[in-house]
Amino acid sequence: MSAGDIITAVFLPLGAAFSLIGCVGLLRFPDLYGRLHAATKPDTVGLIFILIGAAPQLRSPGAMVAMLLVAMFQLMTMPVVAATLGRVAYGRGEVDASNMIVDELAEDLREVAARDEESDDGAEAGRR
Repeated sequence: MSAGDIITAVFLPLGAAFSLIGCVGLLRFPDLYGRLHAATKPDTVGLIFILIGAAPQLRSPGAMVAMLLVAMFQLMTMPVVAATLGRVAYGRGEVDASNMIVDELAEDLREVAARDEESDDGAEAGRR
């Protein structure tokens, strides 16, 4: 058994286990933020472990580059997707605020609304 086979034997099941844990967390966590965490963090790590496990078996440079691009794309997009889904769900009122210790987004939204109201009042006064 070569070193590549050992790497494959270790990282493929490890990646599958991380992905499975993410799926279980997606079903078991009670709130949106827990589910977003379960959908992004373990699945990203699981995919990277699977790519590491597959790399020694696919010795072609083109396959290595493709796997590296997939890993980089996954690392760049999953946090953005999770943050966007969280903000949309929060904006639609689908988040249980009782589970949050600090709600920084509500404070920011109040400040923005106050600024918008002040700028609208100033624009109205300027038109008169």
